[in-house]
Amino acid sequence: MAQEGTLIADNDGQVVWFHPVHPGAADFRVQRYRGKPVLTWWQGRSKKGVGQGKYEIYDTSYHLVKEVRAGHGLAGDEHEFLITPRGTALITIYRKVPQDLEAVGGPGNGFALDSILQEVDIASGRVLFEWHSLGNVALTESYLKKVPKDDSTPYDYFHINSIEPGPNDTLIVCARHTRAVYAISKRTGRIAWRLGGKRSDFEMGPGTRFAWQHDARLHPDGTLTIFDDGAAPKVEEHSRALVLRLDMRRMKARLVRAYVHPDGLLSSSQGNMQVLPDGHVLVGWGSEPYVTEFSRDGKVLFDMRFNKGADSYRAYRFPWVGHPTDRPALAVKRENGDDVQAWASWNGATQVRRWALLAGPDDAHLARVAVVPRNGFETSIDAHTKARRLAVQALDAAGRVLGTSRSR
Repeated sequence: MAQEGTLIADNDGQVVWFHPVHPGAADFRVQRYRGKPVLTWWQGRSKKGVGQGKYEIYDTSYHLVKEVRAGHGLAGDEHEFLITPRGTALITIYRKVPQDLEAVGGPGNGFALDSILQEVDIASGRVLFEWHSLGNVALTESYLKKVPKDDSTPYDYFHINSIEPGPNDTLIVCARHTRAVYAISKRTGRIAWRLGGKRSDFEMGPGTRFAWQHDARLHPDGTLTIFDDGAAPKVEEHSRALVLRLDMRRMKARLVRAYVHPDGLLSSSQGNMQVLPDGHVLVGWGSEPYVTEFSRDGKVLFDMRFNKGADSYRAYRFPWVGHPTDRPALAVKRENGDDVQAWASWNGATQVRRWALLAGPDDAHLARVAVVPRNGFETSIDAHTKARRLAVQALDAAGRVLGTSRSR
């Protein structure tokens, strides 16, 4: 049975660290908290793209640093958990509320999903800012045509899926179902501008229109990146990772570049686009089980595929050095005579370059009988020995011992 959880892989697609999370996890990445690198993710239950859960912060030894929850009695959603330099977190929330849906062809006594964003102080849990889509964005801005006729399913007209700090004390918010990106003033809560959708404040140039999109990020150079799903329902032939130039003076949007998978993938949900420090672009294809790294000019440099049926809400590339505090693991199979096959692994250890097999009559008299290069998550070591006890040592590039397993 497949496991859900958080996964770190190397450039060969081999597992570096896997952490099972029940019932599920999303938005797994490296961030900084209190000046140190940390792993963060949302975990909880999700149904039809709407989650209820909490947010986790783990240190480089894979220990829990802080658990973050939404404020005001609400439950945090999976779509965003972004730590700011001032020790706050930007999070998404969905709440079912009674709503008159007659303007979109629904009942007067219907229900809608209110998309909520909060900025929460991580240390204290205090809510510093809160914004609601209902009351600020009309139901009629939505492109979601299927309007529920009863109270069993609320109308998810907005569907917030990313938050990004913007200039002039704004927050940049992406809404899938209105096909728009919004700049929201933190001082007033009002919308400063809309990009895309039915009421765009920008003149949308050729190729700049997006649909059912995710992960809008505004960059210091004035560009905005976004993952354009283009489905579902399908309105485009394939998904695109877009770089848009926003002219804030003339209020025009221009297409700089579009990154498309060679197989023409069309994602029905999820997905993200990360601009790397060297100008390369990493694209997670959401519902399609792929992760692709492009050069700045669009050449495919790395392409990884998950097992059939798997998906990933977002995918990222980050430097990470992990220091697990548990011991390396050892499995042993003794063949006929003195032939031994051992398997060494250490979940989360990023600096292991070689494995040494130790053998001896007891734990006090173990000596190396083989040294082999690390080969994937689990490295196989063959040896010929009569010794009763075996153990493995993890070695770094300089040959230093990082950890030693229990003997078997």
